[in-house]
Amino acid sequence: MKTSTLLTTGIIGTAIAALCCFTPVLVILLGLVGLSAWTDHLDVVLMPALIFFLALTIYAIIKQGRES
Repeated sequence: MKTSTLLTTGIIGTAIAALCCFTPVLVILLGLVGLSAWTDHLDVVLMPALIFFLALTIYAIIKQGRES
C-alpha cells in the first residue's frame, strides 16, 4: 500500500475516532437514530480504534521519511 494512502487513512481515522471519543457527537447521533442503548459499549470500541489509527499515522510518517 502506498504511503500517502496509509497517511490519509490514518489521519482521517484518527480525526473521526477523536471526534467521537471526546465529544458527544456519537451519543447524540445514536440517540436520534434510536440506538442509544449502544452508548454503553462505545468505550470498548472507540479507544482501541483511536490507538490503532494513531499508530497507523505514526507508521506512515516514519515510512514516508525513510522513502524520501
